[in-house]
Amino acid sequence: MVAVAGTMDTLRVLERRRITIADAELPGAKQPYHAAAELPIAKAEALYGRRWNPRGRWRGKRWRRRSRWLRLQGHEVAGCGIVLGSGKALPGLEGILASHALIHTAEGEMFREVLVWAAHELGLAVTGVPVKELDAMALRRIDSFGKLIGPPWTEDQKYATVAALMALWRG
Repeated sequence: MVAVAGTMDTLRVLERRRITIADAELPGAKQPYHAAAELPIAKAEALYGRRWNPRGRWRGKRWRRRSRWLRLQGHEVAGCGIVLGSGKALPGLEGILASHALIHTAEGEMFREVLVWAAHELGLAVTGVPVKELDAMALRRIDSFGKLIGPPWTEDQKYATVAALMALWRG
């Protein structure tokens, strides 16, 4: 999560942190499709339907606290930018579990769905930005911004920053 204010020329990173979505105490929660791949398909389908519901994975208290903290600092929480994947349709569960690459893709999509659902729960407008549409020039400018705010300044934080700015611009 990267909370930003301003424009590309007046950018301020208000906060950046890792968001924990998966319940570490729930077996297989961090990589649910990987866990399902180890099971016979009937058990995987039953487990998938029972455990991997986005609403059951969301830790709303932390998000509400961060949102409240930003508001107390005088900032309006105007929306949420989320970096989307390729947008290609995934096959059914059996097809996903047959391909390690699709397992990773499906897990990424599932966690994005959780983020979208959570943003809506907080009443935030969501701007989905396909990764291919992230502006290369903006990414280069954001890259150098990391020197000002210090490490870590990872690729996912850079992407999240550009998506957040796009959400502000489109808002």
